[in-house]
Order: sequence, then C-alpha cells, then structure tokens
Amino acid sequence: MSIEVDTVLVPVDGTDASVTAAEYAFAVAERYGADAHALYVLGETVSRGIHAGEIDESELAAETEVFLADLAAAAPDGVHVDTSIAYGFSTTRKLQHPGSVILDAAEDVSADFLTIPREGLRGDSGDVLEKAAEYVLLYASQPVLSV
Repeated sequence: MSIEVDTVLVPVDGTDASVTAAEYAFAVAERYGADAHALYVLGETVSRGIHAGEIDESELAAETEVFLADLAAAAPDGVHVDTSIAYGFSTTRKLQHPGSVILDAAEDVSADFLTIPREGLRGDSGDVLEKAAEYVLLYASQPVLSV
C-alpha cells in the first residue's frame, strides 16, 4: 500500500524540538514531492500575556515571523513551505486546546500527514506542543509522526 501526501503540517513553537520536528516534516515532504505548512502555535502563557497587555503583540508577531522565515529557508529545494500563526489557548473560548487548533489547521490546509514534537519544549507552564502531542496522536485522521 502506498500513501499519497500533498501537504505535511508541522506545528512549531520556536524551540529546538519543534525545529527538529520541522526537519522531519520537510524530509517527508521531500520524499513525497509534497508541500509543507509550519503552524506556529502560541502557548497559554503567551496568550494570557497578550490578552492582559503584558506582551506586545506586534513585537511577538515580528519575532515569530522571523523564526518561521528562517525555518522555511531551511527546507530542501523543491519543498514549498507555507506558514501561519495560531493561538493554542483562548481566554474566551473554553474548549480551545492546542491539539484541537492543530487538527483544525490540518483540515484548513488539507494536510495529509502531520509531524509533531512529543516532549516538553520550554520547561515552563507554556509547553504548548507537549500538551498537544497526545491529543493529536489520539484524534488525527491523518498519519502522524511524533518526534
């Protein structure tokens, strides 16, 4: 049985572990002649800081865009990388969870394959992708590579 992959989604959060996951995602995309989509997921601490006015949203957006541009530039030739940013948590939507945000993004970009880090990433309460990995593994309808 062979699988067809057109788009590989990789959620990232600016850490080395998420860069490693992106490297795997790019390798899968290269192998299947697919595109990649890097989704920067903002954690709970950041979301609450923005909502409380403690974090400058435009400054954060600029830093995040630099990270995503550097990540896209590291992709192999022939792998097109799209990027986006999403809040992994909400101060107003009770059921918004990083895992559901990732799965919603996978549907939005028609991802056929997901690559996600599975370990704690920052060592604080904002470990957004650590909280999402198990959820994504349980509920994704696409194949998932957990690295």
